Amino acid sequence: MDGFDLAFYRHHGHVTVNGVFTAAETDAVVADIEAWGESFLAALPEDQRAWYVDGGVTARTVLRKLDNPHAHRPVVQALARSPALIALVEQFLGAGVSVYFSQIFFKPPEGGGPKPAHQDNFYFGPTEIEGVVTAWIALDDATLENGCLYFGDGTNQGPVYPHIAPADEPFNLQLPPAVLDKQPMVPAPVRKGGVSFHHGNTFHQSGPNHSPKWRRACALHFVKNGVEFATPALPYDHALKLRVS
Repeated sequence: MDGFDLAFYRHHGHVTVNGVFTAAETDAVVADIEAWGESFLAALPEDQRAWYVDGGVTARTVLRKLDNPHAHRPVVQALARSPALIALVEQFLGAGVSVYFSQIFFKPPEGGGPKPAHQDNFYFGPTEIEGVVTAWIALDDATLENGCLYFGDGTNQGPVYPHIAPADEPFNLQLPPAVLDKQPMVPAPVRKGGVSFHHGNTFHQSGPNHSPKWRRACALHFVKNGVEFATPALPYDHALKLRVS
């Protein structure tokens, strides 16, 4: 495990730690989510496809994401309960943490779409701004070519800004150009099995996948025990909050 720097995280709002999980652990997650994704897509109602199907220029219909794998897939819950991961999360949040929400991101080869810049704390509306950290686990190498994350350094120290959304995608909340144009975004590649941690206020986005390789990831949104999503911009199932320490 390498790359942990708490001072860097406090200042920049994100930090990358490689080597948290083994190839065997990430490969097991990939096999499981591929099977889950196929069955989910087959049963997906037409009115929900815009939210879950990748909007990039891909050769076939593929999922963009799946929600709450920590509650539905034992192999992902095992990641959330990993002592190594919990020890890192508690460096940011203090002792006693829970997974409140989680996601799988697929970003397929040769055209997987980008995700616009946003702040997680606008989506979540937590009772404590400093009480949320996202652990973004790379299930493949995340590179500049296949759509790694980009961060706005230091934006964790600023406010949560109002977000906007395209008229035909009300769920796709994003920072307005007037705010984002003033903020440089820096890439943060992550090796397979590594984890990119970011503060709930930190601006972040991902680019399209122009490579022949997948860029899959699992995002676990951790909170301090006692923190709630009190004023969320989208609905969340509060009953799925999972205490892990």
